[in-house]
Amino acid sequence: MALRNIMIHSADDDILLKKCRRVTKINHAVRSVLTDMSETMYLRDGIGLAANQVGVTKRLVVIDIGDGLIQLINPVIVNSRGEQVGQEGCLSIPNIWGMVKRPEEVTVKAYNEKGKKVEIKGEGLLARALCHEIDHLDGVLFIHKAEPGTMKRISKKGSDS
Repeated sequence: MALRNIMIHSADDDILLKKCRRVTKINHAVRSVLTDMSETMYLRDGIGLAANQVGVTKRLVVIDIGDGLIQLINPVIVNSRGEQVGQEGCLSIPNIWGMVKRPEEVTVKAYNEKGKKVEIKGEGLLARALCHEIDHLDGVLFIHKAEPGTMKRISKKGSDS
């Protein structure tokens, strides 16, 4: 296990804006990246992390909204329903928050770290996290979807600045 550096969005580095490649073989290297991503996410107090956020352009995400770790390989949203609007931030865009419209419920098909097909149904925060992380894999950041006029810079102490 190793901590990974989180890529910070900037005009000079566009890895976060690139579409990630499908994983064609689930092996030790892929599982190692997932483990590193999980450890990095927990250390940074995140609830999700996509592989391109740690410099790996593969379709891998990890999520934990407090109900246990979810590791997904090649996730695809196959169904969505309803609508929710909520505040989002991102480890790759520190101290910036905005209101983003997402589905209230989603169904995602993917593979787990053992190569088994899985289907995840998420609602509320889990739906939001799944959408946010899968967007990352397509080079889409929450700032691209934030409702106009809702972006705020939050200081490290938690107050507006």
